[in-house]
Amino acid sequence: MPRTAASPSAPPRSFVWTRRIVLSFLTAFALLPVYVMLSSSLKPLQDVSGTFRWIPSGLTIRPYIDIWHTVPLARYFLNSLIVAGAATVLSVVIAVFAAYAVSRYRFRGKRVFTVTVLSTQMFPGILFLLPLFLIFVNVGNSTGIALYGSRGGLILTYLTFSLPFSIWMLIGYFDSIPRDLDEAAMVDGCGALGALFRVVVPAAVPGIVAVAVYAFMTAWGEVLFASVMTNDTTRTLSVGLKGYATQNDVYWNQVMAASLVVSVPVVAGFLLFQRYLVAGLTAGAVK
Repeated sequence: MPRTAASPSAPPRSFVWTRRIVLSFLTAFALLPVYVMLSSSLKPLQDVSGTFRWIPSGLTIRPYIDIWHTVPLARYFLNSLIVAGAATVLSVVIAVFAAYAVSRYRFRGKRVFTVTVLSTQMFPGILFLLPLFLIFVNVGNSTGIALYGSRGGLILTYLTFSLPFSIWMLIGYFDSIPRDLDEAAMVDGCGALGALFRVVVPAAVPGIVAVAVYAFMTAWGEVLFASVMTNDTTRTLSVGLKGYATQNDVYWNQVMAASLVVSVPVVAGFLLFQRYLVAGLTAGAVK
């Protein structure tokens, strides 16, 4: 059978093979740490503490059982889930209203507001640590509302750096939605809120999902503020993992097992909303 001629628009074979080699290398580079974590989490402690072996001599699921008893991992998991979930919901709700107002209305100080929101992302988070700590302590001493060491205080802390980016991101996405849709909804009898919830929000689902994933991932893996603003009762996973290191030993197999377990919600959420996330992050780029 005669060979079919290559399409004139097809890339050269050298480019195809180069792309395959580069992608294979990048895949191996990304999966290698995952393999080390997985294999180490299935080894006894004495095997992990010694010379690393690429092929384990013996496998055990005991580390996945012990992680729940060595430290109160279930309580840390619940704290992280509550804090990250609440911070995500509040970020999305507030950002939707704020971004819609900036995108659709003209008001005094609009430009100053948008520049201020964006400029907050220029400063490192550690600059806000001491001011927030002092504010929470003073509020607690003055009003009796315990913000320091509480889940509510940590949620407010995460809003300070997830909300500005969420607003800025949704402003760009709402700007890419034609205003004719709002006007058509208002002609049909909807008010401003009706147009927002019935027309704009359904059209902006990819952008809203991208904001939600960003806010959740930021809160789920944050360490700096969680290590200062929490106590033994409200400690989150990112800080609680340090409990597997004692003065006498480090339970490396349990550290690896716990790291894989706590990564499941983030990985599952990313894979579940991947198509919305990509569409939301690229919205307006080719407007």
